[in-house]
Amino acid sequence: MEYSNNQDKSDTKQINSVCYEEQCKFADQGNASAQYNLGVMYGNGNGVLQDDVQAAAWYRKAADQGHAKAQYNLGVIYAKGICVPQDDSQAVAWFRKAAEQGNVIAQYRLGAIYVKGRGVSRDYSKAAEWFRKAAEQDYADAQHKLGVMYDQGKGLPQNHSQANLWYLKAAKQGHVDAQYNLGINFEEGNGVPKNYIQAAVWYLKAAEQGDSRAQYILGVMYDNGNGVSQDSSQAVIWYRKAADQGDADAQYNLGVSYEEGDGVSQNYSQAAVWYRKAADQGHADAQSSLDLMFTDGKL
Repeated sequence: MEYSNNQDKSDTKQINSVCYEEQCKFADQGNASAQYNLGVMYGNGNGVLQDDVQAAAWYRKAADQGHAKAQYNLGVIYAKGICVPQDDSQAVAWFRKAAEQGNVIAQYRLGAIYVKGRGVSRDYSKAAEWFRKAAEQDYADAQHKLGVMYDQGKGLPQNHSQANLWYLKAAKQGHVDAQYNLGINFEEGNGVPKNYIQAAVWYLKAAEQGDSRAQYILGVMYDNGNGVSQDSSQAVIWYRKAADQGDADAQYNLGVSYEEGDGVSQNYSQAAVWYRKAADQGHADAQSSLDLMFTDGKL
């Protein structure tokens, strides 16, 4: 069981290159880094047989000495109930110890815990505090979450301009949800002057990463010529990408495009295929369009 997917990526590579016996020697002498290294080795099965119990034991030795990454990983062990009874309160206690030492992932994790109220009372203000600490260390997920809290006014006074500031920081790091949210705020004029061109820029970045919401909206923008040159063929391309991921609105619009021959060769059979996919998800307009095609003798 790998506990530290989000920890420093150099840890595993570095630990793989060191001798197990050497780590044992230093760990037995009380060296916290060696104890942590053994925890990683046992947890991931690097150079030794994978053993969660041994991993937890070594993480605890290092954590008790104040090793932040070990404290974080021990928190993960309690949060997931790996070889110990699952215990949210213990998880929070260890995440907090790591977070107070500046461990960015623990800070983010604490923020998420306060949002959900697992092991603590739900507290959006405290969630925002921990997200901010991680965001100020340039952690993209935390920057996005802090933006969401400003957007929604949860734990902080609602402030779309501040939301956009944090979304932008995360979006520049490639955070797809932040890119999508920037697109929304530019399209709707939340905290910035309404700007369809900028909205399209950010929707495109999210769409190119496979975000079906952005793909659908980009299709609509091409259909209507908002922020981009009107191009029904491009609209169909983006509708199809979103529709293939199960977006019901995109499936419906793709059906319309096939029925009307807009941006694609007219094809009633294909129109019916996409209307049916959307209708099966409860899309009322798609069901109505499908019924009309039967009534009009198109099928």
